[in-house]
Amino acid sequence: MELVRMASKDGAAGDHEESGVEVRIIGDPIGKGLFATQDFKAGDVIFEERPLVSCQFLWNAAYGYLACDFCLRPLETAEENACRLTQNSQLSLPFPECCDTKKDSFIECPYCDMHYPPETACIMLLARIIATVRQASDKEGATALFMQFCHRTVNEEEEIAHKLLGAEFQDQLEALRALMEKSIWAPEIQHWLTPEGFRSLVALVGTNGQGIGTSPLSRWVRNCDNLEVPDEERKKLNDLIDDVYEQLEKEAGGFLNNEGSGLYPLQSSCNHSCNPNAMPTFPYNNFHLVMTAVRDISAGDEICVSYLDECNLNRSRHSRIAILRENYLFTCKCSKCVEQAGEPDVTSEEEMDEDENEGIED
Repeated sequence: MELVRMASKDGAAGDHEESGVEVRIIGDPIGKGLFATQDFKAGDVIFEERPLVSCQFLWNAAYGYLACDFCLRPLETAEENACRLTQNSQLSLPFPECCDTKKDSFIECPYCDMHYPPETACIMLLARIIATVRQASDKEGATALFMQFCHRTVNEEEEIAHKLLGAEFQDQLEALRALMEKSIWAPEIQHWLTPEGFRSLVALVGTNGQGIGTSPLSRWVRNCDNLEVPDEERKKLNDLIDDVYEQLEKEAGGFLNNEGSGLYPLQSSCNHSCNPNAMPTFPYNNFHLVMTAVRDISAGDEICVSYLDECNLNRSRHSRIAILRENYLFTCKCSKCVEQAGEPDVTSEEEMDEDENEGIED
């Protein structure tokens, strides 16, 4: 297991100076954070890593995605992907060399298969964590790999650390814990199968899971953007791409990617900021994460990412805090939120309504 070296035996923050970053203990209530040990320019790769465990989301099956259950790499070409999602079997994409999916290079293995996952990501990540420990030759070291992730069941405000730990899910979690205890109990994982230990494991998955998205079509589009073609041909290509995306929006809505979740040791140490200096990306079109600087970063700076998408980042402070409270159960106190503390406590929608009403009155 190549990531064992990233964690110390007791699960404490490891030293990653050789990669330009290191995990530091910040203290309560934040816990730990990831810090740069060298300067990075905007656009630089800060680090790359593979997940300890990962899996696909349940809804992939509803849209017929074909992807490796191990690394989430697409198993269909960009044209096959576009034809399926648009429900247009006659659709033809030019420049097939821009498609990253090389089907003639696939091999038969227990992982790369046409997989239709029947389980939810949360349950599968729990099962794969336990399986990883049980199958490891160094079970103590494997356990330490996962215990380095935040696994508190309450946050800094002494509230539950994740919505799955709420009262409405208690019966389901207990039923799942009892089933796992009955079917996969072993001495090395018994601490995770007690009621409190299982809640801790659920909190670990819920608060540290990083979304993964892969798409043969988006990779084809990106590669086409890099082609050097005459202006007239470029216009035809762009018109075709626009038309394909219109068809996709009509037939598939927002479900355009094969999606899943994974646990990444370094990425999970990055705290949230509404003014992030880094962003996780998946340029290899599989589960391999590349953390990229979006602003210049100096040695000693904390590396922060946004838990919000770009659209929500541009909303009012009150809206951002409301979304973070609902989905991540914490109140953001980043520099941007502190600077905007004097703004009215209204959501972006309420602000827009007020502006429209003022326009009507005028």
